[in-house]
Amino acid sequence: MKFKSSLLAGVLTTIGASVCCVGPLVLLTLGIGGAWIANLIALEPLRPWLIAATLVFVGLAFRRLYLQAQVCEPGAACAEPIVLRRQRLIFWLVVPALLALLSVPWLAPLFF
Repeated sequence: MKFKSSLLAGVLTTIGASVCCVGPLVLLTLGIGGAWIANLIALEPLRPWLIAATLVFVGLAFRRLYLQAQVCEPGAACAEPIVLRRQRLIFWLVVPALLALLSVPWLAPLFF
């Protein structure tokens, strides 16, 4: 359960960190525009803090998956090796997506 909560917190903080930049881009791509989109940049001052929180939560999930010994009672779901492999697979599927979202403000000017 700790793995899920750390990774979920990392995803939520990444969304918070990228909403100021990715949000308007996605809305404009969908054809939604207006002056109110400028209000989405109100979260820009919080971006460094949200990026730091994302990295902390992803680090905690990595620590839980790779550096801590698994403590499970026999017969519990976490005692199955396939569960740990799935958790690690989910981790490595989510981390590149998080990094892509975090890098949008720096990479977007290269495409526009």
